[in-house]
Amino acid sequence: MATTKEYKDFILEQLNLLDNITYKPMMGEYLLYYNGTLFGGIYDDRLLVKIVDSNKKYNMEESIPYQGAKPMYLVTELDNQELLKDIVLDTYNDLK
Repeated sequence: MATTKEYKDFILEQLNLLDNITYKPMMGEYLLYYNGTLFGGIYDDRLLVKIVDSNKKYNMEESIPYQGAKPMYLVTELDNQELLKDIVLDTYNDLK
């Protein structure tokens, strides 16, 4: 199942507290970047972020984005824009 354009637009709106969020479509899904660094993606209408040490404190559930991929963290608290901002920043800071 591919991600819908509406869900992608919703996620981008929820991430609007951060400047420099970009995305790239990839086989019906979307890769998400902050300041040019890949931090996660939208897969099957789910927001997932890479697993790094600094985002473990959010106690997110691991999920597989697609068959054969490494696990990522599933972000479920999508209505809390401040929390989303913190998750992205913590993930980004560990990746850069």
